[in-house]
Amino acid sequence: MSDDLASKKCIPCEGNIPPFNADEIHRYLKKVDGWEVLEDKIDGFHLIKNFKFDNFLKSQEFINKVGVIAEEEGHHPDLWFGWGYARIKIFTHAIKGLAESDFILAAKIDKISNV
Repeated sequence: MSDDLASKKCIPCEGNIPPFNADEIHRYLKKVDGWEVLEDKIDGFHLIKNFKFDNFLKSQEFINKVGVIAEEEGHHPDLWFGWGYARIKIFTHAIKGLAESDFILAAKIDKISNV
């Protein structure tokens, strides 16, 4: 959805910034396609999205592409996949919440999911 975000580079976070507040999260959420924001006691706020595919191989190919992007960006999401589905959870571990890099990674993943 947002080529602007997808063209940016994730910035490594070592915990020296505060996590986004609710206003910042909602502003950035409009820039990505179909991601949900959830909160839990362990990870704080995080982005999560489910993807559907025709079979196991297509799910695996997608997850492999996400892995390449994650390595290139130095930002590693939690991944689950199986026959016909993939689920991705993104957040910044060091701040137990969301930052711009989380939305950048989501935008880059959206770009490959539409190919």
